[in-house]
Amino acid sequence: MEQERIFGDFHTILSEGEVWKIGGFSLPDGTFWEYREPNAVVIVRNGILYVRAPLSRQHDQIQILDNAKHMYYSVEEVQVPESGEVSFELQMRARTQGTAPGDLYDGYVSLNLLDFSTGAALDFFASNDQYASVYAVLQFPGVKVPESDKTRYFCIFKEEDTHFKPREFNTYKITYNRGNDEAIFYVNGEEIRREQNVPIKFNKFTIALGIMTEKDLTPEGSVSIHGQTVIAEYSPVKVTIKE
Repeated sequence: MEQERIFGDFHTILSEGEVWKIGGFSLPDGTFWEYREPNAVVIVRNGILYVRAPLSRQHDQIQILDNAKHMYYSVEEVQVPESGEVSFELQMRARTQGTAPGDLYDGYVSLNLLDFSTGAALDFFASNDQYASVYAVLQFPGVKVPESDKTRYFCIFKEEDTHFKPREFNTYKITYNRGNDEAIFYVNGEEIRREQNVPIKFNKFTIALGIMTEKDLTPEGSVSIHGQTVIAEYSPVKVTIKE
């Protein structure tokens, strides 16, 4: 049995909580850290979500709060089938200004599949001229990660520039099979990565569309902001469940 869903309706983007909401995390002090750039320009046209954000947000103590600058979460979570597979596919374009040449992590556009029941994530990151696939179990604030006798937290990036058109729309697809413990990444229809023996079972995915950096915090705090701008464009996300 195959089921297909489309997560789009970007014309509702200002009605936060209807289809999409601003991402972020509740903190122990009772505040909520929003992934929202105050000077972001948001345009919805021909079904495409366009976000242009001069980067300004940073956090000096918590890495995961410093990384994402502007991000939308799907209000609805996608349940992972016990057997069979689930796939997420969209077209995405990244264009940046003022980022360090050749440094993907100085400012990029992201598709993030986040499982807040386990802390696990499957992602694509794209900059002007390259992309990375990402497979991780992270320390999300307030999320309890299952105990493990192996490495509990990890984030494995794999950078590529093949099968990819710089500064243009490319098609990104991530497929996860819970029964086989397998995640497969595709760019423009070409398989570019296959992770087998995934050590954690994904239960459900929040779809996130983001603008991010990935710069390690220093003893002096965040070093992720230096005047760069990221322009992101996203098509609706097609979700296919095969059971």
